Amino acid sequence: MQTAPSTNLSDPEFVKGILAGDRAVLSKVITLAESTREDDLRRAEGLLKTLLPHTGKSVRIGITGVPGVGKSTFIEQFGGLLTKSGKRVAVLAIDPSSQKSKGSILGDKTRMEHLSRNPHVFIRPTPTGLALGGVSYHTRETILFCEAAGFDVILIETVGVGQSETIVRGMVDFFLLLLLAGAGDELQGMKKGIVEMADGIVINKADGENLKATNQARADALSALHLQAASSSGWIPRVLTMSAIENRGIEETWHMIEEFQRHTSSSGYFQHYRNEQKKKWLDESIDQKFRELLHAPALRKQKEKLMEEVMNDSMLPAEAANEFWKQLTIFLRGK
Repeated sequence: MQTAPSTNLSDPEFVKGILAGDRAVLSKVITLAESTREDDLRRAEGLLKTLLPHTGKSVRIGITGVPGVGKSTFIEQFGGLLTKSGKRVAVLAIDPSSQKSKGSILGDKTRMEHLSRNPHVFIRPTPTGLALGGVSYHTRETILFCEAAGFDVILIETVGVGQSETIVRGMVDFFLLLLLAGAGDELQGMKKGIVEMADGIVINKADGENLKATNQARADALSALHLQAASSSGWIPRVLTMSAIENRGIEETWHMIEEFQRHTSSSGYFQHYRNEQKKKWLDESIDQKFRELLHAPALRKQKEKLMEEVMNDSMLPAEAANEFWKQLTIFLRGK
């Protein structure tokens, strides 16, 4: 079923509200971009194109870690620190979705109770639906709308499962990995690739009886980083310890990110990587459009017929694929 956002704002009113930093208007335009209606999507694209000159000035930070590592508690403390220094913060919490309702499960505003009441913070729980890798199809657009609304720091919290980390890494400037000491394997079975993607690692819950385990986890993380190839940015990832409960290590984490930004900006890598992300966005958009095309009723019926042929051993899968491609080209000529 197609969904339509409930708004009667004109395009100029949308633009004016977003540039004024109106969070209610921002929520409405993001809902417009997340709609399944083609006319809503085209309208959102037009608005984003108008607002594009006002984007690109934020620091985009991806935050990942296994469930229970303390991502929400960290974001609550981290966001509070940033707003006290005069920054506006947007939190895009990528939520797993109910397969029945397609709605958000985690309810991030209840997980970040104090931050959600901060007038300088915008929190957007985004249900992933059936999106590949557990990341909303429209997260990139949401980032740009938040930047146009004047948010200085964009925090993207991943689900912490599988492919989502790789996709979010391609959307952000700095990728932060949170680890938890004292849970057996100090890297909690994190894939080697996720550790390699990290620009910084923070060992959480460095307090009380957990201090010894935290120091050991930091040493293990440093060893893991030393074994990997040097980053193309020239940045050497840092490993810090933190206690969100005691509010210790939060400020040091922000200083690390600021140092990263200075380093990559002075070398030209920061803008280079932003350009690479645009190329990746184009590739992903083309792939998405192609996947949507394959679900056209006429093509879906053709695929079902070919599937029967394959199941009956009347055609080989490769032969059926070639036939499907022929039908696809005929379909495109008729559009």
